[in-house]
Amino acid sequence: MQFGIFTIGDVTRDPTTGRVPTEHERIVAMTKIALKAEEVGLDVFASGEHHNPPFVPSSPTTMLGWIAARTEKLILSTATTLITTNDPVKIAEDFAMLQHLSGGRVDLMMGRGNTGPVYPWFGKDIRQGIPLAIENYHLLRRLWRERVVDWEGEFRTPLHGYTSTPWPLDDTPPFVWHGSIRSPEIAEQAAFYGDGFFHNNIFWNKEHIQQMITLYRQRFEQYGHGAADQAIVGLGGQVFMAETEAEAKRIFRPYFDNAPVYGHGPSLEDFSTMTPLTVGTPEQVIERTLGFADYAGDYQRQLFLMDHAGLPLDVVLEQIEILGREVVPVLRTEFERRRPAHVPSDPPTHSTLAAQGADSAHRQVIPARVDLVPEEAEAR
Repeated sequence: MQFGIFTIGDVTRDPTTGRVPTEHERIVAMTKIALKAEEVGLDVFASGEHHNPPFVPSSPTTMLGWIAARTEKLILSTATTLITTNDPVKIAEDFAMLQHLSGGRVDLMMGRGNTGPVYPWFGKDIRQGIPLAIENYHLLRRLWRERVVDWEGEFRTPLHGYTSTPWPLDDTPPFVWHGSIRSPEIAEQAAFYGDGFFHNNIFWNKEHIQQMITLYRQRFEQYGHGAADQAIVGLGGQVFMAETEAEAKRIFRPYFDNAPVYGHGPSLEDFSTMTPLTVGTPEQVIERTLGFADYAGDYQRQLFLMDHAGLPLDVVLEQIEILGREVVPVLRTEFERRRPAHVPSDPPTHSTLAAQGADSAHRQVIPARVDLVPEEAEAR
């Protein structure tokens, strides 16, 4: 199973000191967090993509390329790449280039994006978010799998005799996750192509999360990719740890109360009860995280948000140290002990996908067995 860190790259005032980091400081902090993740034995570092304040990661592949040059094992990912406002042609180029620079240590998570003003900045309409996500991703698959592409669609100019460069490393496109908090159409899209499905697992109750993942698993099986419990699932989550639960809450409370994403709403206690947010001891984080499989099923990737809400860099690095030293080793052992033999432990990687060869389902534009899909799914 893979464990890692994801960041949304917010520039947030530290409520305990009143200090706001500069954008430069925040960008440098994110790179240090990635290097710390590899140092303590984590598997993945993932960056969000945002084009509006108070966020800074507007060019994730630039940062991931820098990190690739300074790491050896870390898988570099996004959380997420905006498939709606980015041109699929540019996505194809950027991530193929990152593949080559990192030796294949890259995958990406496609997301629709929910920040309304961003869409018109890139000439798009948020009311077309789902159709954009569907059309753009299908074009991206073709760009990575067909040497010459002739294409016409609704949302961009046609392509005639177009070849994307550089071609994916080892003729193997990156593995793709589809991230969604509340859109069942995105879970359906992930299942149709046999890709991974990632649920942020921060804002919603477990019943909602279970509903989304169950839909993805059922459709994954119906499209002929394998049994439902073999579908590739990833989860997010935020934690904050100290020696005692009281100490963890004392330190984290002002950051939670003023967080730009979920501050000024329910109390820390209520939010921790309603959602997977865990503030307590390492042992409590272990117990809570192991419980995710009770409603999500056996899954393959767990990413933690550690640097949100203005937490100082030194505190974040200490949290990652605790995560790598005390939490993840136990989680690895316990998740694998419970996992059925037929359920994959890890999501696909570049090496496993390359080894499948030219005839693999991964290298097909449409690997779904549409003849196996029930009528109600076809109607969608």
